[in-house]
Amino acid sequence: MSEALVAVEAAGTDAPVPAASGARLFWRRLRAQRAVLVAAAVVALLVLVALGAPLLTALEGQDPTTYHPTLIDSARGGVPIGSFGGMSGDHWLGVEPQTGRDLFARLVYGARVSLGVALAATVVQVLLGVVMGIAAGLGNRWVDLVLSRITDIFISMPLMIMALALLAIVPSSFPRPVLVALIVGLVSGWGTLSKMVRAQTLTLKGLDYVSAARLSGWSTVSIARRELLPGLAAPVITYAALLVPQNISVEAALSFLGVGVKPPTPSWGQMLTAADVWYQAAPQYLLLPAGALFMTVLALTVLGDGVRTALDPRAASRLRVGTGRKREARADAAARKEDRT
Repeated sequence: MSEALVAVEAAGTDAPVPAASGARLFWRRLRAQRAVLVAAAVVALLVLVALGAPLLTALEGQDPTTYHPTLIDSARGGVPIGSFGGMSGDHWLGVEPQTGRDLFARLVYGARVSLGVALAATVVQVLLGVVMGIAAGLGNRWVDLVLSRITDIFISMPLMIMALALLAIVPSSFPRPVLVALIVGLVSGWGTLSKMVRAQTLTLKGLDYVSAARLSGWSTVSIARRELLPGLAAPVITYAALLVPQNISVEAALSFLGVGVKPPTPSWGQMLTAADVWYQAAPQYLLLPAGALFMTVLALTVLGDGVRTALDPRAASRLRVGTGRKREARADAAARKEDRT
């Protein structure tokens, strides 16, 4: 495909300059949103903490499962000895009540579990939603009808009830984080994505280049992979970015109810379950995982909304109304100058 050219005024002459590519336009719109940049930095920091959990706990000299009974006051019901929950050079954020396990180690390993489960569930939801949506959009009337009814059934299922039932009957020998990710991914989220992909597929398959590929003898799989998926990338990425914080909340809720990740594997929701009776004696035991969960969900939500805005030109144009109009106009002018050079 030939590159589109736009006429711009440069140095007193009308010179055709190549238009910014889709990727550059996306990054330009994303950079114009300061809140999104802050959210992206927070998410990057959380990912680094999750990936570097073994290194961070090794620097502290602790691990998330070792009990320290000498650091708790059994006469007072297991309250940590010392100020601020037993904070010290050996235990940077103190220790858990009753067990004496290092709170910092459990917090960073909990980030690994919570983010890992949410991302794995999102991958399952995206794969299932895209496959079902494209199959329904490209299939005949009966295939579309059957797949659409299956999708409607899963959309109408109450997530928490189904998850509680499935998690209760699966043997405890099955890895719990993997099980939670599979159940969250298979039960929720993908149905809405499937309907969105189906609607977009029905629109795209009527375009000339898709019809030409069909007349050329391409298989349905080739048409979906080479012609439809590029056009579906933007809405799918947008929806996936908004699914991640939702899945983190679901995992935390399941662990809070006691049917998610099981001890001794740390999870933020599980830590909140154990901390509900210690908010007065050891408030950091409740505030730290709650604060981490809140900041993670908030940052991912802001980042997901920023991605949606950057990928949707209509949403991007609405940003120009209000206090950010001049800042975005300057960003566009700088980008156009960069394109000319």
